[in-house]
Amino acid sequence: MIPAMPVTALSSVSSRQASFAVLRFGRVAAMGTVAVLILIAGVWASWGTAQHVMLTKGREQGTVEVTRCAGDVCSGPYTPMSAGSQARRQVVIEDTVAVRKGETYTVVVKPGSDDVVRSGPAGVLYAWVPLGGALLLASVVVAGGLRLSRAAWVLLAAGFALLTAAFVTV
Repeated sequence: MIPAMPVTALSSVSSRQASFAVLRFGRVAAMGTVAVLILIAGVWASWGTAQHVMLTKGREQGTVEVTRCAGDVCSGPYTPMSAGSQARRQVVIEDTVAVRKGETYTVVVKPGSDDVVRSGPAGVLYAWVPLGGALLLASVVVAGGLRLSRAAWVLLAAGFALLTAAFVTV
């Protein structure tokens, strides 16, 4: 015959299991929220530039020959390529790894300004670099906090692919 456990021992075990379940749920909820917020921040940071590069209909498109770089910006004359676009003596483009003095780049003009961003495949990939970094960071949170190794590997691979593609095309 199996010895019966006292009622107090059963309630102690079930309350301990309930405590672990609550802690586990709290960890999953907190880390899931952190991972989602990291990804939202990556999209938000990327969209500021990506919207100009990806949604080009009705925007001024052309080329810029970079003649000067100072501080965080480079500048040069703008030559229009799209209908309705006007030539400009000087436009400003951010001085990044994607821009070199003396080179000519296809660009899109930000509405209402003389600021331009790179267009084409290199511009699209470069615009989404913050999302690539967010994917890498979220993969660590998903692997460590949520203990979902397959999902973490998918996020890691996507972030690595995006960053590598941007590096190769720029």
